Amino acid sequence: MRCDRCELEAVVDQPYRQAHLCKSHFLASVEGRVRRELHRQLPGFPGGTVAVALSGGKDSVVTLELASRYFSRRPGVRLVAITVDEGIADYRTASLRAAAACAERLEIEHRIVRSEDALGTTTDAAALELPMLAPCSFCGVWRRQLLNQSARDVGADVLLLGFNLDDLAQTVLMNLARGELPRLLRMAPHTRRQPGLIPRAAPLAAIPEREVYLYARLAALQFDHSECPHATRAARNEFREVLWRLEDAIPGTRQALLRTRERLLPLLETAYGGTRAGVCSECGEPATGTLCRACSYRTRARTATRPAATARAPRGFEHSLEVGDSAE
Repeated sequence: MRCDRCELEAVVDQPYRQAHLCKSHFLASVEGRVRRELHRQLPGFPGGTVAVALSGGKDSVVTLELASRYFSRRPGVRLVAITVDEGIADYRTASLRAAAACAERLEIEHRIVRSEDALGTTTDAAALELPMLAPCSFCGVWRRQLLNQSARDVGADVLLLGFNLDDLAQTVLMNLARGELPRLLRMAPHTRRQPGLIPRAAPLAAIPEREVYLYARLAALQFDHSECPHATRAARNEFREVLWRLEDAIPGTRQALLRTRERLLPLLETAYGGTRAGVCSECGEPATGTLCRACSYRTRARTATRPAATARAPRGFEHSLEVGDSAE
């Protein structure tokens, strides 16, 4: 197959765009779409501190790489990479190395926050205390809180996340399927600032996951591609498979889901936008109740009676309890 824009061999087929691109045109296409997303999500950005969530995986490494290029022409912008170490044995070590290498290569300030130090627990420890919950549920909540706190500590005006098109479309589908309409308003990219919360942007919102991977490979970026050992229990897996089948049968389904959310935003803002979060009585972070979700999970882990190591809920039951991590 030849590239649609030149005579070179194509490296990617894009059914949703009815396009085939060679290496150079593909790389330029990804970079152009990311630039447009940053323009769209951060209109008239005046400068300041931009925090980037950097896990060391393909999505965050590509996000930091392209954010560095985008903001390099803006002398009033300071970039800070933030990595959360959730405390997951035999997984996080390699990704921490990749994150550190990426930040060092780009000469970007890099901060690491460890869950054990900041929260007094780790994902591995909580997984033993709360075997009836999929670990992605509390791990995602804690990671989001630590990213927000760290971004606030460095004086960030915005926090860039590595959510790609698939991630965001899955989140929209999950929330629609569960009737969680307020979550559609809270998910990234954020359109308004809330007290105590750093607005989040998603530069890779228009890039499918496989194209993020291909870009990282073709651009020779160093990243960690291992999978979290807890990920097999995430409820998101079911929606990922459904979305793959839909996209294969109807190319453009992912983009249609994001357009659906955007068209719903004015209605959601009217229905839920006036509700302001309170303050968590334990940590002082924004919360809709007495305790924020992060502290609620910590309390449950502290007060749980540790079961036998072999105890585990049936797969369907654990998925009925928690949606898991999302693009909020």
